[in-house]
Amino acid sequence: MADGTTTTTTTFAPAATEKNSPPLAAQRSSDNASGGGPLAGESSEFEERRADLEKQKAAEGSAHFHRLGWKRLTIVLIVEAIALGSLSLPAAFATLGMVAGVICCIGLGLVAIYTSHIVGEVKIKFPDVAHYADAGRLLMGKFGYELVGAMFVLQLTFLVGSHCLTGTIAFNSITDNGACSVVFGVVSAIILLALAIPPSFAEVAILGYIDFASILAAVGITIVATGVKAGSADGGLAAVNWSAWPKEDVTFTDGFIAITNIVFAYSFSMCQFSFMDEMHTPRDYVKSIWALGIIEIGIYTLTGALVYAFVGVDVQSPSLLSAGGLVAKIAFGVALPVIFISGSINTTVVGRYLHGRYYKDSLLRFINTPRGWATWLVVISVITLAAFVIAEVIPFFSDLLSISSSLFVSGFTFYLPAMMWFKLLRKGSWYARENIVKSLANGFCFFIGIAVLVCGTYASIVDIVSLPLLFWALAPASH
Repeated sequence: MADGTTTTTTTFAPAATEKNSPPLAAQRSSDNASGGGPLAGESSEFEERRADLEKQKAAEGSAHFHRLGWKRLTIVLIVEAIALGSLSLPAAFATLGMVAGVICCIGLGLVAIYTSHIVGEVKIKFPDVAHYADAGRLLMGKFGYELVGAMFVLQLTFLVGSHCLTGTIAFNSITDNGACSVVFGVVSAIILLALAIPPSFAEVAILGYIDFASILAAVGITIVATGVKAGSADGGLAAVNWSAWPKEDVTFTDGFIAITNIVFAYSFSMCQFSFMDEMHTPRDYVKSIWALGIIEIGIYTLTGALVYAFVGVDVQSPSLLSAGGLVAKIAFGVALPVIFISGSINTTVVGRYLHGRYYKDSLLRFINTPRGWATWLVVISVITLAAFVIAEVIPFFSDLLSISSSLFVSGFTFYLPAMMWFKLLRKGSWYARENIVKSLANGFCFFIGIAVLVCGTYASIVDIVSLPLLFWALAPASH
């Protein structure tokens, strides 16, 4: 009996451990019992080939999404940042006055560069942070991940909605056919969707040069046209009704909406985690944010100041409308690339976040298989549809930017980076000699963010509620 037992054990041990693969042995035993022995080898080879193919696809996908250098990152940031913001600034200057407008443009721009630097430092210290929501997890755990993730999705969807609305305004201005606002909105949404199909930011960078040239040309045409128009009017430039100080009848609501429109212009740090995740040398981000910041401050300050000085308190938002007549049509035509390219990159960013989150452990996340492409197209289509609805529900350019800035950009650009420094980057006590300056600076950034969040949201709601119901009904056509 003892010998029999030993023999039995010896007989089954090799089968159970063959090639160190118990599941394969069990499958082989089952196949042998049913007379399917030859298929076992074929199945094994198939599984091996499939595993090799998945590894190859994963390697290709990873390489495809790590092609950004600092120069391309700068272009991608320009695409994401310098667009709608510059179109709202002259109207903000008209409310705040020339002095306060210039101070806010330069001051908030420098603060945005600093907080963007903090975001970059967090990415370097925590390489696994792929999107802003991941930083929320570091700050507040699972709750922070969900909260910041929701803010991230809503803000980017609002941005796409803003671009959809601007596209509608542009087509209305070009064609002088206000009755087709909904149709133009649909056309704008379709264009935004088509440009968002490439999932890699390195591919977007190629379009970035067209985007940057487009906004420079559009703004340049507007500045020159308004300047020529003001110079040829009775009294010349001296007769333009602009002021160094805020308007006499400016309300708290009007003032804060103007400030939030400037805040909106400096929202580039929001997508920085997502962009840096594709960099092959993430530490080069410093070059990108300083290059972008200086370019932004220059364009925004000059655009806001010059157009306001040439048009006066009656400047419109977006500012391209102030060029008037044929020139406005030309300016909007030239601005079409920036309207849609800059809008589509926001769809790509939020799509990458949602798609990557849902397919985190799947090969589909690399979007290089038929199923991966199918799921990607579904995600960006849903985002674009939501943005289109937002553009139709809130058809007021400044108020849409103001709500977006108050609720979300206040956090992404100001108080969340300040919290990151205090919790994730600070070494030692906040009042230590080496920390006191940064502690005060980040405390100031936190205060700015909370002030914009509370006061800006209140001002936006009050302003929208005060609009006549008839204007709500006619707003799309009025553009």
